[in-house]
Amino acid sequence: MRISMDLLRTRHRERRLLELCLETQQRCVIDNTNPTQAERAVYLAAARAAGFEVVGYFFQSVAADALVRNQQRPPERQVPDKGIRATRNRLELPTRAEGFDQLYFVRVLDNQAFDVTSWQDEI
Repeated sequence: MRISMDLLRTRHRERRLLELCLETQQRCVIDNTNPTQAERAVYLAAARAAGFEVVGYFFQSVAADALVRNQQRPPERQVPDKGIRATRNRLELPTRAEGFDQLYFVRVLDNQAFDVTSWQDEI
């Protein structure tokens, strides 16, 4: 089950669908930006309390690339440029200590393929 604000449009719907997935032990994917530890903590705590294994995927974030991809969206689906920049400015890199059982780093390659590697908490 994919849980996404892009699809559900309201936090209430998102919260209800997440609750239903957790109550029924339905595996799900949270497909949201969640740039801060505090935002991720809401999902992590709920999933851990329900006994789920928590796997995170951090997609490489390059604001210039995001702005280009945004311009390729239909006009009604575009995010204001200032919104993309503001989210980038709030970005806090994830760590396993937040409660992830597994954490991965994802790079989007030039051919739109993905390069997925295990997360390194330290450089």
